[in-house]
Amino acid sequence: MSPSHAKSRPASRSSSPGKPAGKPTRAQKREEKKRRKAGKGPGFLSQIKQVFQMTRKVEPNIGWWMLLLGLGVLLVFLLIGVLLGNWITGLLIGLPFAALAASFLLSRRAERAAFARIEDQPGAAGAALSALRRGWIVEEQPAAMDPRTRDLIFRAIGRPGVVLVTEGPAGRVDKLVSKERRRIGPVIPNVPIHVIKTGKGEGQVPLRELSQRMRKLEKKLTQQEVQTVHKRITTLGNRLPIPKGVDPMRARPDRKSMRGR
Repeated sequence: MSPSHAKSRPASRSSSPGKPAGKPTRAQKREEKKRRKAGKGPGFLSQIKQVFQMTRKVEPNIGWWMLLLGLGVLLVFLLIGVLLGNWITGLLIGLPFAALAASFLLSRRAERAAFARIEDQPGAAGAALSALRRGWIVEEQPAAMDPRTRDLIFRAIGRPGVVLVTEGPAGRVDKLVSKERRRIGPVIPNVPIHVIKTGKGEGQVPLRELSQRMRKLEKKLTQQEVQTVHKRITTLGNRLPIPKGVDPMRARPDRKSMRGR
């Protein structure tokens, strides 16, 4: 028989796969969806719920305060709408503002509750420094520690200069502060060094007021100078030996690198 008259046999059904190769199954799709959801973390409502539960452990009446504040704001907008002859518009406008007011109250009380939970724990001052916003360089590890008393000094560098935040009794940390001043002072002689003592005693700053106190400090440096100061202090962490004949007390920062003020 001539090849041109030969008929091609149809492919067997058993040889064709039931599904295209590489197509994921429903179980695989569900697993992939779960992995993506887990990677994104908790949603907005879940975060609000977690914050509310944490705050309620410290302030059991937070729910009632949020409700009263929200109803108060909503009532104000409702009265304005009645006076303008359109109470429905006042109600619709007041609902988001009422929710915003309740959320603001929750955030403030949640911050206070978080500080209350860590206030008596070692390293609480360092955790409070993490609440600082942009413009500050905060070191996670303590800058100095007294091995006998466990007093700590945390350091933050910003436009006001260098801020030493102490953790321990106000009178007892003075010796540790003086030692740290002598250590970093020679390499930053023209930079202000502030000391803030955290705690509940007299002359100390509560943790919840730490970031506010630091923001009130007068700005003396530019952002470029902040980076330069941080680099100079970082070199001290290496404990590099000082060459003979060099007086560290006469060290001066590079004027070109500190230019810009």
